[in-house]
Amino acid sequence: MTKKILSLVFVAILVTFCAKSQSLKPIVPVPEIKILDKDSASTITNGILTLKLDLTRGGAISYLSKAGSSRSIVNIADEGRYIQQSYYGGKSIDRKAEGQSPAWSPWSWNPIQVGDYNRNRAQILDFKKTGFQLYVKCIPMQWDMNNRPAEAEMEQWTTLEGSVLKVHNKLTCHRSDKIYGDSIVNDQELPAVYPISALKNLYTYLGAAPYTNAPLDNPEVINLASGFWGIYPNVTEHWMAFVDGNLWGMGIYNPNCTKFLAGLAGSIGGEATNGSTSYIAPIRQAMLTKNCVYEYDYYVIVGTLAEIRSTVYKLH
Repeated sequence: MTKKILSLVFVAILVTFCAKSQSLKPIVPVPEIKILDKDSASTITNGILTLKLDLTRGGAISYLSKAGSSRSIVNIADEGRYIQQSYYGGKSIDRKAEGQSPAWSPWSWNPIQVGDYNRNRAQILDFKKTGFQLYVKCIPMQWDMNNRPAEAEMEQWTTLEGSVLKVHNKLTCHRSDKIYGDSIVNDQELPAVYPISALKNLYTYLGAAPYTNAPLDNPEVINLASGFWGIYPNVTEHWMAFVDGNLWGMGIYNPNCTKFLAGLAGSIGGEATNGSTSYIAPIRQAMLTKNCVYEYDYYVIVGTLAEIRSTVYKLH
């Protein structure tokens, strides 16, 4: 066994340990993949931004760039990344005898918009394009299982407004299982966002005077190799952003979340198909029962750090 393979095995063992001790899934670095064919994603542009949804992967947000640029700032190296819906229901259980990945066991009910750990992809049920809005409906996959569709549907309305994506997500559950339980509260990623790791600088506001233009915080970016993402329980302006050395990048605003996760997997400098990635997730606790509907709104803002914060203030 070569040193490279031994190194990858060590990383896999470390991440497996972390997965068993945390409610939200970390990720394993993966090889680079080819950029998505343009025909596999629906595209809209408004002269400021270009947006693509991948209709071969649940209609998740697969591409976001300046209009006229070919550089996307969304990492798509595996089915666990993109900008997508991801939810957690019930308790974590061992289903290895039924095909559950040993790397993701025990695990809770975890429907994923793009696909599962083994690259089986979600099935599209409906798609509509109206002006600057894209609508998609899919049957998500259970992340930890091999080719096991979830008993649920996900819907997503994505509207391009200037330098902002306004997104409304909806999960409709109709589970028949009796194994996960039906009255357990879990942290939910609202949503799971994977900017490219070339956007290496993390900014937010963690103080007691939100929406007053008080000085921003620039926390150290926690690497997943340390054990887990960085945890930020007091994001009082409800947004975080990863930006480059020129303070340009992507911000995520969820008006209902003050707890966020954020961090880096791998190394800085990665692009859309690299194994390395940044990560942001607004977090809120929710109980997903077997027959429930869960909906929320969030915003993706592209621009300079000052523009991102100014846009959040206008939305607020």
